[in-house]
Amino acid sequence: MATGTAHEISTFKGQGRRLRADRLGMPGLLLSVLAASAPLMVVAGVMPTTFGVMGMIGQPLLFVILGVVLALFGFGYAEMSRHVHNAGAFYAYIARGLGGTAGTAASLVALVAYSALQVGVFGIFGYEVSNIAARHFDATLAWWIPSLGAVVIVAVLGWLKIDLNAKVLGVLLLVECAMVIAFDIAGFTRPGAEGVSLHAFDPATLSGAGLGTALCFCIAAFVGFEQAPVYAEETSRPNVLVARVMFLAVGFVALFFVVSSWALTVAAGPSAIVGTAQKEGPNLLFLLTEARYGPAFTDVMHVFYVTGMFAAMLSFHNVVARYAFAMGREGLLPPALGRTNAASGAPAYGSLLQSAVALVVVVLFAVTDGHPVGDPTAPVLHLFTWMGNIGALGIIVLMAAASVAVIAFFVRRGAGRAQAWRLLASAVAAVALLVIAAFTVKDFGVLLGADPGSALSWILPGIIGAAAVAGIVYGLVLKSVRPALHARIGLGNEAFQLEKASDAPKHARVR
Repeated sequence: MATGTAHEISTFKGQGRRLRADRLGMPGLLLSVLAASAPLMVVAGVMPTTFGVMGMIGQPLLFVILGVVLALFGFGYAEMSRHVHNAGAFYAYIARGLGGTAGTAASLVALVAYSALQVGVFGIFGYEVSNIAARHFDATLAWWIPSLGAVVIVAVLGWLKIDLNAKVLGVLLLVECAMVIAFDIAGFTRPGAEGVSLHAFDPATLSGAGLGTALCFCIAAFVGFEQAPVYAEETSRPNVLVARVMFLAVGFVALFFVVSSWALTVAAGPSAIVGTAQKEGPNLLFLLTEARYGPAFTDVMHVFYVTGMFAAMLSFHNVVARYAFAMGREGLLPPALGRTNAASGAPAYGSLLQSAVALVVVVLFAVTDGHPVGDPTAPVLHLFTWMGNIGALGIIVLMAAASVAVIAFFVRRGAGRAQAWRLLASAVAAVALLVIAAFTVKDFGVLLGADPGSALSWILPGIIGAAAVAGIVYGLVLKSVRPALHARIGLGNEAFQLEKASDAPKHARVR
């Protein structure tokens, strides 16, 4: 914390308060952020749901639209990354543009959103591993056993250095993408009865009540590219690499998902894709793949479906750990969380916090296993859908707020004219993201599959609202009673450098 005392000033000093620089180059950074998008999980899980539940044939066109919106968001966000290097990326940017109170609110929203995304994947991971055990080894394995095992493994890797994690993520991601690309090739070379059709790109296929819900659902598939600034302090050339990686990630993910969703419509046939997706659900991709490559290839794809989930869990874990580290370093969380592992330079205590949260949530859902009676999959499926949608809503809100913060930041610095086209892109992105956020809240019950009038339709999105309100109140209290700490929010290592530059007699007077 930083209220003016010698002890609080010291929290910004020492190697334990700084992430180790130059540990992550462009390949490692790119692989780390792409892993969060979990390409195979999106193609096998998100896409069949959008086709089946929402009846959205034009999903490829939807990914084109979202790719454009997020690219517009990226112009201002990337430029901001050249001026602010902080592991608490979203909240640091928002604090620098909209003030410390808004930054405090954003920090809590980011912590909740990314934690929810990571914990949610533990649920579907355990469920799929238990299914593989039953299908191939005739073994009965409760979903929470592999989920808890994954919590432990991720905790260990999170404690270790970031470049090791980048290698783990990279191997899993490359094989995962290769499997999906193999399906795409087969889908186009061996299409369904209607041949290679462009019908999925017809704007008329986006009509209907499912459009807003589909926008909400599909934007979560892009989550990951915005994480690049989180690693800025650990990269060799943050002014160049962070922006470059963000645009590479957005472009790759958009192209990958456009082609893969189009391949699904071609393989099944545009007129049959909705019905087939409704019947097969997450098995859609594996059914179409087996018809072209046989069961052996499909079994291998199932394995990498699971490892892709693991890569996403590890990526989200790394991000949460760094947000907790940044918040601890600036006094928004206990100072212990702002310390790094002396051996690896990783944000060790932030990593432990996220592991503890994941452990508690998985255990809570595990003790409800089998309830309600007759629905043994309820806890795990709820864990995945509830947490995933809470997290997606939080990220959408953060991106919208960051777009506004970018405009305020450059205007206040007198750079509005020089950055005019980036600020215009940010303004358009902010409006689009706010519209998507509104649809998300409005249709949250549809995303959850909840009954009309269900309390979950407002309780779950209310978690993000509650985090934002709590953050605003917390920020206002800090501004009133600890103004020095409030003034440092979002500064990160810049606060450290400011204190380091102060003269010794001044420190003595503070004491």
